[in-house]
Amino acid sequence: MIRIPLPRPRALILLAAAGLLLASCSTTDTTTESGRGGPTPDPGTGHLHGLGVDPADGTVYAAGHHGVFRLEDGTATRVADRYQDTMGFTVAGPSTFLASGHPGPADIGTRPAHLGLIRSTDAGRTWQAVSAEGEADFHALEEAGDALYGLDSRSERVWASTDGGRTWDKGAKVSALGLASHPDSAATVWAATGTGLSRSNDGARTFHRVSSAPGLVAVEEPDPGRLLALTADGRVVAGRDGRTWVKLGRLPGGGEGRVLTAVTTQHLLAADGADAVYESVDGGRTWMSLHRPASDADHT
Repeated sequence: MIRIPLPRPRALILLAAAGLLLASCSTTDTTTESGRGGPTPDPGTGHLHGLGVDPADGTVYAAGHHGVFRLEDGTATRVADRYQDTMGFTVAGPSTFLASGHPGPADIGTRPAHLGLIRSTDAGRTWQAVSAEGEADFHALEEAGDALYGLDSRSERVWASTDGGRTWDKGAKVSALGLASHPDSAATVWAATGTGLSRSNDGARTFHRVSSAPGLVAVEEPDPGRLLALTADGRVVAGRDGRTWVKLGRLPGGGEGRVLTAVTTQHLLAADGADAVYESVDGGRTWMSLHRPASDADHT
């Protein structure tokens, strides 16, 4: 999605979480939130659920099961040493992030298991509860002008808000991995289902399956009616109104697709099942590596 006057990245995230997954990293660190004491291997990012660019400084951020990370020079640096399981991640403005998820190990027992909607105004260093704490577990968050949509994994319903997520209307039930919409047509909501695509024309109150769509795990709408999407086998495809599709490119390495974010129509970010992060500056035709885990032996 492109927002005027300043393009803001959107991260549509896109698989249901299966809990905290341990992944090896290149360094050994003291995991301050583990509660176990002593040196323990850093778990790395965990499976990634969101990508975005902070328009304040152009830094790429990745959100995963073990925190929010700055991606710089091929290295993923955990923000504020915070191990919060961060899902439904999207960049809403300069240094302003929206997310959902679950508390980190140090906060288990003191915070609800489901964080609802949370917001950071300092690029992920601190977070504040906005709404639905203890109730909603948003696995996707989608801004579209004054509208905000959240895919709640607990109820499998798409929630809709017109006041920044302070209050919500609970919409249709849809089995989906990610959402897309556009400020110029905010009532139109797309849902990538893993096996196809569904569309709502009434602000997520109802959804209908779109025929002829491939099995999409992520979808973006950088222009009204023009869709960019990621398939489970890592193909990047483009379509009009979800009915006809052409292949643009493929993620390197032949891995499965997981996350797709359109920073602009040409600037895209993506992640695969091994939690490698890629960037395209030509609309998805070619891709360069931004970050690869030191080892993917522990990924499942």
